[in-house]
Amino acid sequence: MSNTFYKETDDIIERYELACERISTIKEDKDLPDNLQGFFNQVADFILTVVPVMNKAIAGELANRSLEECQQDADSIFAIYSAEHYSNSFLCPTYSVEHLGQELGGILSHVFYKLTSIIRVAFAGRLDLFTIYMELFLQVYGECQMESEDKYRREGLESAVYSFQHDYCQIFISESTISMIDPEYDFYTDIIVNADLSDDRYMYRYGLYVGPNERGIAAHLRSLPHEDVVAMARTYVEGYIKGFEVTSKDISKKETVEVHAPVGFELMTREAIRLFNEAGLAVTVRYGGTTGRNLFSTVPNKQCEYDHKNDKAYIWDKGLADRMLEVLKNTYEKHKDLAAVFGGPAVIETFGEVPFEPANFEANSKYTEKQDELNVYFASQSGQITNQYVKGEERSFTIIAYPIPEIGKDFNEIFNETVAVNTMDYELYKNIQQHIIDVLDQGDRVHVTGRGDNHTDITVKLHHLDDPSKQTNFENCVADVNIPVGEVFTSPELEGTNGVLHVTQVYLNELGYRNLEMKFEDGKIVSYTCSNFDTEEENKKYIFDNVLFKHETLPIGEFAIGTNTRAFVMGQKYGIADKLPILIAEKTGPHFAVGDTCYSHAEDVAMYNPDGKECIARDNSCSLLRKTDFSKAYFNCHTDITIPYYELGDITVITADGQELPVIKQGRFVVPGTEVLNEVLDAYRG
Repeated sequence: MSNTFYKETDDIIERYELACERISTIKEDKDLPDNLQGFFNQVADFILTVVPVMNKAIAGELANRSLEECQQDADSIFAIYSAEHYSNSFLCPTYSVEHLGQELGGILSHVFYKLTSIIRVAFAGRLDLFTIYMELFLQVYGECQMESEDKYRREGLESAVYSFQHDYCQIFISESTISMIDPEYDFYTDIIVNADLSDDRYMYRYGLYVGPNERGIAAHLRSLPHEDVVAMARTYVEGYIKGFEVTSKDISKKETVEVHAPVGFELMTREAIRLFNEAGLAVTVRYGGTTGRNLFSTVPNKQCEYDHKNDKAYIWDKGLADRMLEVLKNTYEKHKDLAAVFGGPAVIETFGEVPFEPANFEANSKYTEKQDELNVYFASQSGQITNQYVKGEERSFTIIAYPIPEIGKDFNEIFNETVAVNTMDYELYKNIQQHIIDVLDQGDRVHVTGRGDNHTDITVKLHHLDDPSKQTNFENCVADVNIPVGEVFTSPELEGTNGVLHVTQVYLNELGYRNLEMKFEDGKIVSYTCSNFDTEEENKKYIFDNVLFKHETLPIGEFAIGTNTRAFVMGQKYGIADKLPILIAEKTGPHFAVGDTCYSHAEDVAMYNPDGKECIARDNSCSLLRKTDFSKAYFNCHTDITIPYYELGDITVITADGQELPVIKQGRFVVPGTEVLNEVLDAYRG
């Protein structure tokens, strides 16, 4: 195993030992007020809980622990996230502000949260990173001892955190970027490929939370015949390869693929790595933590993650943003040969967790309006830099999803049904969807309405087809990059797209929304609301932060009709519709994506359907700005919002001369050749 980034030195060892010694004596100090000393005592206890793991990693002993020792280490370290412990901990901003005051409570809670990164670096054996985090803690301790007034302490704390982020972003950003494109960095890959997967001990080597979901899915995969696990891996790998084929991209130019996988899926992931290698692609695996991407596991406390999601606001300014962009640019430039042969991500998602609706607390950090604008700027600039070196027109991806045990007592049945949904008949759906496309391509626009409590009423403008015999507006999506099969989609014309999109309940980016409503004029959001919170201000802020991603508006980047009625019935039969991931949910009804188009950064690459027609609807008036002002062309987000069949009224194609051609009436397909889709719906009586 190699670790590209770290070489242990005598200097690091000495700094580590000195920091450990000083932290171990903090409880003996009496210089600070009791409440403030209480914070440092609590954080010192946490650090000293992780130090034994760091020492075991240095000694090469982590892999030799018994399962009982693994669980004991994990229980002691991750105890800080338990609901009872968290609400009475300085890790919770509300508790911290209550006990330390407005000036110090929030920023010190942020410091505590930042220091939880030592868990990851300890298990990775990164003595250098562990040491600099401990030194940050001691610097913060020193700042609090220097002044007696909290407002001066606050200034010193912000300066310390800012300097830490500014000075060490060279390490953090570089390592994150390089580990995506360089298979020589193989710490996590080595565990997946070479560890003994016959029991759960290997999972405790990552530095990630291991709970019932991780242990349960690992046990389930062990219970399956080996050939079934190989078949799951093959579906996933073939989807990635097929993604290059259908978009006419040359996969022979690529040498690496980044695998995103949940902890517990190693039996499948190992087989996928083998199949990728056989296809000539080396694999990279990055640490993802609780992000739902890269190597990730269950979030031990979602409210904690939500409470701290805007913590960067304490130090975020243009200078820091530009420094981080400079490091990103320099890293890619230094490793541009590796970036050029990077093919993109292959993602395994999970679903089944109880939907999370966060609580808002006044103590949580908040961005200013200027900082929100800076977030948009940073996302745009970092996206441009990445696309310069990992070119959108040359890369691809694939995504597949499976349930986890938390989904409930029917887990085994749901898992088997998901496997079936993920491997549905390509040819059958290709032909069914072509019938739908043939009707859609006659239209100038499409009118979509809801029924019952859903008051969607929106008209989508389609691109003009100069030669319908050779051109189409809708891609026939048959399970390549987006598994499973089941949608036809387009990037609409913005001008002429108007109306209201409404869903009574939806789950987006792991957050729940009730009565989400958006109004569009010329394809862009002009107003939005939901009913999650008591005040309209809170509801709008929730959407602004987590759907608009701090943009003042977003365009409709996609209109699609999901055709996978079997996936829809699965959601209804098992009562898991609110737990289905976007990947599957988008196939269970019509959906609208806000943000970039489906062809973001690859609009100039010709795309053809299986019938040979070119999909010409790859641009809109926003993405076309790349030709004149690249910074205004992309929003670096794409969120699908699906209307389920039971809330759907009609989908009607309207031709240029006003003729109306129905596609769906009252939630049922009416295009000849689509009858089999209704059979699945009609067979289910709920």
